[in-house]
Amino acid sequence: MSPTLMNDEFSTYMLVVAHPDDSEFSSAGTVARLTDAGKSVVVIQVTSGDRGSPDRDADPARVAAIREAELLEATHRLGVEEVVFLRCPDGELMPDLGLREKIVRMIRTWRPDVIITHDPFRPYALHPDHRAVGLATTDAVYPTARDPLYFPEHLHEGLEPHKTAEIWYFGSETPDKVVDITNTFGRKIDALKAHASQVGDFEGLEERLRERSQELAQGHDFKLAEAFKVVQMRR
Repeated sequence: MSPTLMNDEFSTYMLVVAHPDDSEFSSAGTVARLTDAGKSVVVIQVTSGDRGSPDRDADPARVAAIREAELLEATHRLGVEEVVFLRCPDGELMPDLGLREKIVRMIRTWRPDVIITHDPFRPYALHPDHRAVGLATTDAVYPTARDPLYFPEHLHEGLEPHKTAEIWYFGSETPDKVVDITNTFGRKIDALKAHASQVGDFEGLEERLRERSQELAQGHDFKLAEAFKVVQMRR
């Protein structure tokens, strides 16, 4: 598995994630490294997590507002300059043409070299929103965003087709890119602390995340890692 983080020709990285905190749990150490290196990182937040509360009397609109504010603070701590909220309904995502169009629009707007998203092909990936976002993003990248006859109305809005070079799937059972986050693990933890409504027992969470990061780094000459499955798209 390759520990190399960046291809110097890549300048723009886009995360497409289902819920606020998905990007931090999966990729915050990597994002910190990218922004430290001067790369442009944009987060596309598909839902605002409006069902993400154990309180049966909670107002979903209020939950969404809290979680959006938490995400903005978390991404600020990581040096991310752009966050886009699609505000699709939490728990109701389907990998259909409507969701695909929204993601194609984001790809044609931001023109990323690399897209980081949920692995929809992982066996027994149980959260339907995660599967839906990963699959819709995959279908948006190839062939939809690159070919002009898909969503031709975009052309009239000045959104040109775009070929993304790579997809990085997080949560994969078969990762082949392992990123050294030894020096940015503290930034990952700091970003996750911004998600106060979600993290619960943070001391226990930090310990579990450290253990997982150590497991992913095994066999490499660094201590802590995040890992991704890479699919190359420009052929």
